[in-house]
Amino acid sequence: MRELEYPFDSELILQNRRKLRKALIADGSARIKKNIAVLGGSTTHDIIAALELFLLNQGIEPSFYESEYAQYYQDAMFGNPELDEFHPDIIFVHTSLRNINVGFPAMSDSREQVKELIDSQVKYFEGMWEKLRSKFNCPIIQNNFEMPFYRLLGNKDAQDYRGRTNFVTELNRRFYEYADEHNDFYIHDINYISAAYGLEQWSDPFYWYMYKYCLCLPAIPEFAFNLSNIIKSIFGKNKKALVLDLDNTLWSGVVGDDGVDGIDVGQETSVGQGFYEFQTYLKAHKQLGILLNVASKNDHENAIAGLNHPSGVLKPDDFTIIKANWDAKSENLKKIASELSLLPESLVFVDDNPAEREIVRAYVPGVAVPEVNKVEEYIRNIDRGGYFEVTTFSADDASRVEMYRQNIMRAQAQESFTDYNEYLLSLEMHADIKDFEPLYLARITQLTNKSNQFNLTTKRFTESEMEAVAADDKYVRLYGRLVDKFGDNGIVSVVIGRQEDNILHMELWLMSCRVLKRDMEQAMLDEVVRQAALRGIDEIRGYYYPTAKNKMVEKLYETFGFTLLSSDDAGNTVWSLKTEGYENQNKVIKVN
Repeated sequence: MRELEYPFDSELILQNRRKLRKALIADGSARIKKNIAVLGGSTTHDIIAALELFLLNQGIEPSFYESEYAQYYQDAMFGNPELDEFHPDIIFVHTSLRNINVGFPAMSDSREQVKELIDSQVKYFEGMWEKLRSKFNCPIIQNNFEMPFYRLLGNKDAQDYRGRTNFVTELNRRFYEYADEHNDFYIHDINYISAAYGLEQWSDPFYWYMYKYCLCLPAIPEFAFNLSNIIKSIFGKNKKALVLDLDNTLWSGVVGDDGVDGIDVGQETSVGQGFYEFQTYLKAHKQLGILLNVASKNDHENAIAGLNHPSGVLKPDDFTIIKANWDAKSENLKKIASELSLLPESLVFVDDNPAEREIVRAYVPGVAVPEVNKVEEYIRNIDRGGYFEVTTFSADDASRVEMYRQNIMRAQAQESFTDYNEYLLSLEMHADIKDFEPLYLARITQLTNKSNQFNLTTKRFTESEMEAVAADDKYVRLYGRLVDKFGDNGIVSVVIGRQEDNILHMELWLMSCRVLKRDMEQAMLDEVVRQAALRGIDEIRGYYYPTAKNKMVEKLYETFGFTLLSSDDAGNTVWSLKTEGYENQNKVIKVN
């Protein structure tokens, strides 16, 4: 919904939230359902209302538990039957500067006394976090602290150990240390967004005195949107790739008309500096595993020449796919998504031309299309849009760009073969298929939240839930890592089966689409059967639950040789395979 995309009109959202909610609910989108507990140290009603809108727009249908006013600590530490029955999937602790309960340092305090104040306040919060973690075993999001809205010591307030600014900075640092040391714990950075919004407006005391809001009412959509980006990232709703126009998007000018010498990018002019900084910003995304691609109405030769501009930051080798032709950009985006084995909704399309943006919105639903009209706003609007919010980061994320580049090389190699089996053998594939290892739990969890197409049950896990599975002997757990002559594909498949007596129930079976049709699924099945047999299991039950995105695996168990046991009107199916007499199906991958 355009009204909920950054940059948005906060006043419009606050005034029309019921109308917007009704339209979102009625649009027929498939959404995952999540229970979100909001434990507030101040008023939270309007925050929840705005948060619901953004989450609905991001593919999440939330139900909320809201603590009574300022009862966040009591709910966490002493229990609440309503909260217990709610079974939250995520807990948000909404506190602020108003909830510092140890008081601020006095000018007469010693360094040791100030340190004791900080230790006491941190211990107060850590005790609450640990209680919530042990009881609910779900992700926790915690606000950090905004800066004080006045400085008793002036500029020295940030430097002096007794200064309020210094005190808040140290509290925030201790919160960050805790977050760094604990999985499924995330900081909602109101320190940053209050500064970006304007601290004087954000902390307007009127809203505290009148309504007990710790921020001004007009800033609530900004607050809720920033929070929603963390939640959608936790549940695998991030984007994965940028698709970029060239002329007047990566440089000033039209390379086909002006020539390479006539386009402006670099440090020589003010306009050129803007495009240079934007290219630098885009290139930095490769470190996060974000794929850069081009969709430009241009002759290919001119596009390559422009990208080779001596003062440019981005070069042709920085891009996974370059579509420079005279086809409709909407069609090129569909082709890029297909060649990357991604859904169009994984893409962010950046183009300075509003007409092109509208065409893509209309003909490629799901693609994010930020408003970028002037180079000065390009970085801000994309960055604040939160498309690539990082909540976990693994080694596979860092190497994703190279993995996709290798995939294109594999596709090119395939064209030289007439026999597909010979092509598969030529890849010289090797697989590690093993029980879960602590080193890879973050990546395994990430895959459960990101994989939609080759995913038979689409069951999602948090890191805490995956750790519990990894420690439970009733589960058969396997991850698959695939390597071939072109490189390492990383961890590409995850299988979880739950043993009940002599039956193994397949609760999760997923695979990255970038290794489709390479027999990795057969190699995983072979190992599932082997592990089942070692446990004395004589039957494997497979389950398929249809979604809007996983139709490609509707008949997977049938192709494996499973027997259909049941089906219903919704398309849910149950399958059975006997382990006795099973013959391995993988013939092309060497399994270590």
